[in-house]
Amino acid sequence: MLTIGTIYSWGIFTQPLLVAFQWDLTTTTWTYAIANFSLGAVGTLLGGFWQDRVGPPKVAMLGIGLWGCGNLLAGLGTPTFGAPWLYLTYGVIGGVGAGIAYVAPLAMVTKWFPDRRGLAGGLVAGGFGLGAFIYNQCVPRLAGFHAAAVHAGNYIAARSAAQVAGIPFDMGALTVAQTPTSGDTAAVMHVFVASGLAYLLIGLPAAALFRDPPPQHRAGGCGATAGAAASAGYPPSRVLVMPQFYLLWLQLFANVVVGITIISNAVGILVELTEVSAAAIAPLFGIVSVFNAAGRFFWGAISDRIGCNRTFATMFAVQAATLLVMSTVHHLTIALAGISVVLLCCGGGFGTMPSYNAQYFGTRYVGRNYGLLLSAWGVAGLIGPIVIARVKDLSGSFAGMMPMLAVMLLASVVLPFITRKPVLALPGR
Repeated sequence: MLTIGTIYSWGIFTQPLLVAFQWDLTTTTWTYAIANFSLGAVGTLLGGFWQDRVGPPKVAMLGIGLWGCGNLLAGLGTPTFGAPWLYLTYGVIGGVGAGIAYVAPLAMVTKWFPDRRGLAGGLVAGGFGLGAFIYNQCVPRLAGFHAAAVHAGNYIAARSAAQVAGIPFDMGALTVAQTPTSGDTAAVMHVFVASGLAYLLIGLPAAALFRDPPPQHRAGGCGATAGAAASAGYPPSRVLVMPQFYLLWLQLFANVVVGITIISNAVGILVELTEVSAAAIAPLFGIVSVFNAAGRFFWGAISDRIGCNRTFATMFAVQAATLLVMSTVHHLTIALAGISVVLLCCGGGFGTMPSYNAQYFGTRYVGRNYGLLLSAWGVAGLIGPIVIARVKDLSGSFAGMMPMLAVMLLASVVLPFITRKPVLALPGR
């Protein structure tokens, strides 16, 4: 989970790639959007269905293998083949692999800890958020990558200043500190290659140790007592015709679309709000990204006490209030605090939903059903970042999106309260 969680570090690559290849923000963001769609809508579905058939070790090892190779190939081929290669390798191959690897430990842990599914699932999912924290603390401090980030930030600032002044942007007038170099591009590509190798070396041995528990360990979830969902469950064919599935899907979608949107553009948003350089913000964002990990077990543990429905409603309300405040502040500390709250709640959705899924649909088909639910992540990851990047390219600002996201979250508060647990007997009971 640590290795695949580095997908949430995409924000530190945005400006260096944008400048190195002279792409616009939309072109750069497509990589992250494709990766999220491949992860949530394809990889988790494949992993969930396969996991229920062959068990977690094979599934997780395949996923980690694809994720590592996707990063490795991205670093080797993007300078030659451009954006389509990055979309294929990091976006499709890596994204599908990350999704396959993601669902295996979560489906497994909900079976191992039947009385504390929210907390246990949240702790495991926390590794996903923690991966971004560790990665963001290490990569921006590498000399070559740091230089690329500084040059890219200065270049973008100079270009923006020319646009504001209404004068043509003159590359020849740039200082050395504002001029990107071929060494910058190479440094960024080396990070992709080294990352891919590290994922394979760390992730494969860990995945090989996965095991499902004996059937007698499996029971309720999300505050429910052991019983109806113990070793039974609704098959996907039944789940897909239940309104509860679509209500859970919408809750996860609403929570993820906000979190993914903020994560994918966090550095740019903070630069715009505070006018602090991107190079200075990247390590700070790395620090606050730990809240994405903390939220998974924090809200997961809360859901064991107050229920998943109330947990999701609370997260929606907290995020809405936070985004409304953030849209008006320009102090770095307050802006970082706002980002931290959004990340805490984004992680909380992933920490709570495995237990939500087990409570409503049982554990017999938990991998398949959770894979279906995680398609909300894929759709949100495709739509959110691309729409916001397009808004930024056309308007030159991120500011207008925050109130819109807040309104969507306020409307979503009603969803958990109209979601009721299925009352029909589980198959086989």
